[in-house]
Amino acid sequence: MSVIVKQFIEDLKLEGRRVLTRVDFNVPLNDELKITDNGRITGALPTIKHIIQQGGKAVLMSHLGRPGGERVERLSLKPAADELSGLLGQKVTLAPDCVGEEVETLVNSMQNGEVVLLENLRFHQAETKNETEFCKELGKLGDVYVNDAFGTAHRAHASTAGVAGFITESAVGYLIRKELQFLGAAVSEPKRPFAAILGGAKVSDKIKVIEKLLDKVQTLIIGGGMACTFMKAQGHKIGASLLEEDSLDYAKELIKKAQEKGVELLLPIDAVIADRFDKNAETRVVTAEEGAPEGWLILDIGAQSAEIFCEAVLRSGTVLWNGPMGVFEMEAFAKGTFAIAQSLAEATEKGAVTIIGGGDSAAAIQQSGLSERISHVSTGGGASLEFLEGKELPGVNAIQQSK
Repeated sequence: MSVIVKQFIEDLKLEGRRVLTRVDFNVPLNDELKITDNGRITGALPTIKHIIQQGGKAVLMSHLGRPGGERVERLSLKPAADELSGLLGQKVTLAPDCVGEEVETLVNSMQNGEVVLLENLRFHQAETKNETEFCKELGKLGDVYVNDAFGTAHRAHASTAGVAGFITESAVGYLIRKELQFLGAAVSEPKRPFAAILGGAKVSDKIKVIEKLLDKVQTLIIGGGMACTFMKAQGHKIGASLLEEDSLDYAKELIKKAQEKGVELLLPIDAVIADRFDKNAETRVVTAEEGAPEGWLILDIGAQSAEIFCEAVLRSGTVLWNGPMGVFEMEAFAKGTFAIAQSLAEATEKGAVTIIGGGDSAAAIQQSGLSERISHVSTGGGASLEFLEGKELPGVNAIQQSK
């Protein structure tokens, strides 16, 4: 899938037209309903500003949380409307709903350069079910359709895919274009040597990505909970650590496959273990050979593993990272993840292309304060994984081919 073939927002004439735009304002809120991280809103700014500057009418739509088809007041997009209003320095009107006569009247009375944010799409079950009637209703609100929500591009929902069938012109926004350019280049023409770092809890979640990457990378690094299954496959003791019994044979097979393909496969040679899953647990460092005693948990890679992994990162031309090295939410088990983050920032400075594949790794890079020093931090964990697996993304597929 190449971004070149999809129509881009700059190819459309927007002046005086209602530009129905799917954004991803699924932001984290605290108990006071204050946004704790506005990254997703700032990510959509280039597209929104372009619509305003071109004299278009920006009709924005998003979901927030999982209200399950009911109107849940604490999942209203009001905080997002207020935040966006402050960022743009102009009023952003929150519509009372996302479809219906009242909403149509509001949208049809918009002036050029104005911004309306529709209320949470998922207050309607028809959104996730991609119901034709609902797609039609949404379609009445736009003269052109723009998708700029990469985080939901892997879902075939009404606002991400179905509605495009009811509006004659469609395009991707700046954010999706950037995502596809970085991820697409990583898959098709990476600057070599190419290293991929995979972490997170489960091997099974990443099998297809591993398969795809084995043909592309020179180095594959495995950490996080999924490394425990590989350590067990190597015959090491992992105590009470996370283990996917069903993936043991696959892990053994992968170790063999990497060898056959000449891919350098790096697995932890030491680990931080704890007597319980708790930030105040008793911890020790063990070598992979020693393993974890019964009842103990592997919760991070050790310093020696981190050093080997970081050294591999620093000699790479392209680095793709998806999944933390340990339970980084607890300070005692965050060192491995933050060491990787630091090495990616250093590699970028040396000219490498570094890509964070959304999800927990994006949260970790944010927490480490190094986001600005990485080539690209993806906004969609699930979407970036599916893209890397070679799957079609419905939200991108629905967009017209470029002329």
